[in-house]
Amino acid sequence: MECNLKANQLKCKCTYEPCSRKGKCCECISYHLGMQELPACAFPVEIEQTYDRSFSRFARMVQKRG
Repeated sequence: MECNLKANQLKCKCTYEPCSRKGKCCECISYHLGMQELPACAFPVEIEQTYDRSFSRFARMVQKRG
């Protein structure tokens, strides 16, 4: 499968500016899963900007919206 970097970068919600993985979804997901986190695209902007992308933060978000 070919990575569509330009299209991915346009949709990327990551606000961490020096990120070298922007638009490289396979690298981003692998990195964050290894850190017990989800990538920015799993969160709304207001939560993503806190940089708390942990599984527990995701679970709290889902429960609150339930």
